[in-house]
Amino acid sequence: MGACMALCSLASCASCLCGSAPCLLCGCCPSSNSSTITRLVFSFFLLLGTMVSVIMILPGMETQLRKIPGFCQGGTTVFGIENQVKCDVIVGYKSVYRMCFAMACFFFLFSMIMIRVRNSRDPRAAIQNGFWFFKFLILVGITVGAFFIPDGTFHTVWFYFGVTGSFIFILIQLILLIDFAHSWNKIWVGNAEETQNKCWFAGLLTFTLINYALAFSAVVLFYIYYTQPDDCTEHKAFISLNLIFCIIISVVSILPKIQKAQPHSGLLQASLISLYTMYVTWSAMTNNPNRKCNPSLLSLVTHANITQPSVDTNPGHVQWWDAQGIVGLIIFLFCTLYASIRSSSNAQVNKLMQTEEGTGSCGEGVVGEDGVCRAVDNEEEKVTYSYSFFHFHLCLASLYIMMTLTNWYQPDTTTNAMQSIMPAVWVKMCSSWLGLLLYLWTLIAPLIFPDRDFS
Repeated sequence: MGACMALCSLASCASCLCGSAPCLLCGCCPSSNSSTITRLVFSFFLLLGTMVSVIMILPGMETQLRKIPGFCQGGTTVFGIENQVKCDVIVGYKSVYRMCFAMACFFFLFSMIMIRVRNSRDPRAAIQNGFWFFKFLILVGITVGAFFIPDGTFHTVWFYFGVTGSFIFILIQLILLIDFAHSWNKIWVGNAEETQNKCWFAGLLTFTLINYALAFSAVVLFYIYYTQPDDCTEHKAFISLNLIFCIIISVVSILPKIQKAQPHSGLLQASLISLYTMYVTWSAMTNNPNRKCNPSLLSLVTHANITQPSVDTNPGHVQWWDAQGIVGLIIFLFCTLYASIRSSSNAQVNKLMQTEEGTGSCGEGVVGEDGVCRAVDNEEEKVTYSYSFFHFHLCLASLYIMMTLTNWYQPDTTTNAMQSIMPAVWVKMCSSWLGLLLYLWTLIAPLIFPDRDFS
């Protein structure tokens, strides 16, 4: 009986997989706006691809596959069965490159299709908000085709695409963090003023101090472990410059003129940006090929000698899973989810992210017979976000995932080894500097252009 009920439930939701815009009102969809549901489902596609990439790059995966008789070329054989599968392609960094290439192509395709969609009455909006089963088949088809791409120079060329896309995505991450900090500060200050409860102010002060304490502690640890008295000049410059920049934005954020132009600007936002800047600085330094200036986390934890020779004994050895990669994935997941459900009231962020100020989760929605607010089409007059830009953002996110999972290593021309390179370091550092300038611009723009609305 339970199985029959489960089948009926699945059948009732089948229209959500194969239908178009009207599906957004069906009972199996969550109670929210159609624009939010669509972004969440597309983000789920990205997260699903990320999970597959993580599984493919797990340590020892190729070794385990080679144990399957008659499966991998060069692996265990079975009499009368010829091994067909190239296991070094379906696992390891090659598989990550191909999986992320497929996701990037998928989202870029939709980014091109959805250019200049104005409202949900556009026929292309039905494609955006429905037909999920067919879109999933398209993604699977592109992924299968990607694994037939010959090695050649594919990995080297796609590496530079990944570096460029990741550079832009890091900036988008910072924009989302700025938006999150502004919204966080505005909500808590508003609650404090409405309820006259000073606990909200105490909470803001506590998180601000925690962020600054973590950022300052990171600076101290960077100087101790990632610099040497007679070496690592670049690291010393990176740490010092970003420390100075973080102090500057913190001071500017509390200047009287800035506070007058932007009452909700404060140290909470500056502290969060400072902490993120220190993370990007650390992430950049972990890509330095000079091992004397880039000790592994394991050596720091076990108090091993960090003054090892700069040349690895095994240059082909690749450390996929490290701390900066794990932290990068966590921040990526947060930013992706936030980009899907965000309803910003910050005009500057909305302009940068090409979104509109959000309304309530149900608004004037349809209420079912059970009294539950169902998903409604809230874009009949005007879309609440740029369809094209959202897909472009996910395309960049795919490239960022590729670089994060492969630890920003560059494959050599023979694809037999991976190595850290200084360009990856400079890409991350430049993105942190541009991000700081962008945040500084959000503070001073109302003073430079007083006639414009930056509220």
